[in-house]
Amino acid sequence: MYRRKISTVLQQRLMGPRSFIQVVMGPRQTGKTTAIKQAVKACGLPCRVASADSSRELAGDWIDLEWRQARQLTSNGSRAILVLDEIQKVMGWSETVKALWDEDSWNDTELLVVLSGSSSLLLGSGLTESLAGRFELLRSTHWSLSEMSEAFGYSFEDYLMFGGYPGAAILKSDVNRWREYMRDSIVESTISRDVLQMEDVRKPALMRALFELGAQYSAQEISYRKLLGQLDDKGNTDTVRHYLDLLSKAGMMSGLQKYDARQVRSRASSPRLLVHDPSLMFSMWRGAGDLLADSALRGHLVETAVGARLIARAQTEGFELYWWREGNLEVDFVAKRGDGALAAIEVKSGRVSKSGMTEFLAQNPQAKPMIVGDRNVSVEQFLRDEVELF
Repeated sequence: MYRRKISTVLQQRLMGPRSFIQVVMGPRQTGKTTAIKQAVKACGLPCRVASADSSRELAGDWIDLEWRQARQLTSNGSRAILVLDEIQKVMGWSETVKALWDEDSWNDTELLVVLSGSSSLLLGSGLTESLAGRFELLRSTHWSLSEMSEAFGYSFEDYLMFGGYPGAAILKSDVNRWREYMRDSIVESTISRDVLQMEDVRKPALMRALFELGAQYSAQEISYRKLLGQLDDKGNTDTVRHYLDLLSKAGMMSGLQKYDARQVRSRASSPRLLVHDPSLMFSMWRGAGDLLADSALRGHLVETAVGARLIARAQTEGFELYWWREGNLEVDFVAKRGDGALAAIEVKSGRVSKSGMTEFLAQNPQAKPMIVGDRNVSVEQFLRDEVELF
């Protein structure tokens, strides 16, 4: 069975001193449970596993019960592991975890703890509010072309269509069945279980329509006014912006803002919609034309694949992602690191657009230019994460 780097890193941390709670976070069906299982098995320590991913509402006493049973595995002074999956669905989870972790630290109880969650909506807030200084975060992103190729034999064309969801790989020989799985088990499950249950979404139909429309327009700019005009259940600009933020935190779709040194202008700009994996565009496609045969549509799919890898790398490498346009000149993606380093990324995908690289570099001479799709950096190389950005 293929093993991702995240699993090896988790194993190394669990084999070291008991210092921090390990938190594995990422979208549904990106292999979090498998990675944890592989790491725990490699450690060879006794383990208790429990999941809060159920329809019934759980409270802190559920965590307390599971934790105390896991402590029994350490009764002879040995080390043990407790894994709590979808922890963010338990009411008041972070306060309970904090109290129990601190109690074990005081008593020198060698219980190692792994938390996992498929949504950063509440997981992130609980970590920063109650568990500050007590955890390390491992992000399970969508898989790269290199990972899907090594694990499932994916070609470049396979990756453009079926993307980085390992659980769906077994279905790629039957496209219709694969599409149904993606829509029902990934898209709908994420929206209904990771977003609607976590946040007060007043218009669920609007959120679903927004994602479906956004998947059609992935890698394209669309104004909030035009976006609202194409949604049957219309809201307002703030509602759509909020729903885009929720979808982004659930690992589904983001609205990239234009790069501008003046952040106020950047936040006020129309978003460039981008799904977090090319399979989300391919699975939701209901428009006219063949995504792979039509050069313009294929161009958007290729740009989506490159942008999705940038979103995944932004989470693990710690940079922010934008795009840039001035007049009819544009740069597909702009990556900005915390130390001020910039990378301007243009994708040669077959789609006709007027490159703004020269103008962008004139305004930002410190930026590193990169053309993905030329003879120096192929799209396939980029999707395999073989290209340094900065």
